[in-house]
Amino acid sequence: MISVIIPAHNERENLDRLVPYLQDIGKGKPFEIIVALSANSSDEGRDIFSEKVTRVRAASKGRAVQMNYGAGFAKGGILAFLHADVLPPRSFLNDIESTIRQGFKAGFFSYRFDKVNLLLRINASFTARDGLFTGGGDQCLFIDAGTFREMQGFDESQVLMEDFEFFGRMKKKGIPYKIVNNDLIVSARKYNYNSYLRINLSNLLLLLLFKFGYPAKKLKTLHNRLVRMHD
Repeated sequence: MISVIIPAHNERENLDRLVPYLQDIGKGKPFEIIVALSANSSDEGRDIFSEKVTRVRAASKGRAVQMNYGAGFAKGGILAFLHADVLPPRSFLNDIESTIRQGFKAGFFSYRFDKVNLLLRINASFTARDGLFTGGGDQCLFIDAGTFREMQGFDESQVLMEDFEFFGRMKKKGIPYKIVNNDLIVSARKYNYNSYLRINLSNLLLLLLFKFGYPAKKLKTLHNRLVRMHD
C-alpha cells in the first residue's frame, strides 16, 4: 500500500482540488491519504476528509515536522510526500509501484509548471535528470517505508531545506533511487509574486549556502527577505 502524505498550512483551495483528484486516480488501488496540518493552520478541507483520507495536526509548523508526524500514522509500505499545490500524473500510483518493484528504494518525479512560459519550461527540464537541484520537495519524494524509518525521517531542525538534507543522506547511504520522467504539475505561484530572475538567483544562493553549512534558521530568514510569499 502507498501512503500519500501531504503537509499543509492554510492550503484549503489546493486540498479541495488535490484530494478528490487523488481519490479518483486511486480508485480500486490500495492507498491512503494523510494530510498533515501544521499546529496553527486553519481547519482546511474538513468536508473532503472521507474514505481513505486521514487528517492529523502536528505540534508545530514546518514541513519536516509535519511530514514526519504524518509518516507516523502511515500504514503503507511506501511513503510518498506530496506538496498540496502539486498535481501528480494519473499514473502516479502505478509509477511509484513500478519503480519500487524494479528494485529502487526511492524516487522522484520530473515536473512542469502550470504556467506556459519558455523560461519556466527550461527550469522544469532540469528535473528530468540528476543534477544540482535533484531532491527538491516539488519533485515528490517516494520511498520504502522501512528505509525512511532507518534514516530516522526528515531532520526537523531544517526549517527550509529538509528535502535536500534528506536527499544528501540518501546519497551518502547509497540508497538506489530513480527519477520518473512523467511530469507532476507544479504551481508557478512564486513566480507570480516575484520575477523569474529573482527566484532563480535566490534558489541558487540558498542552495549553495545550505551546501556550505549555513545555519538553517538563518537560511529561512534570508529566504523570507529574498522571496515574496503568496500568503
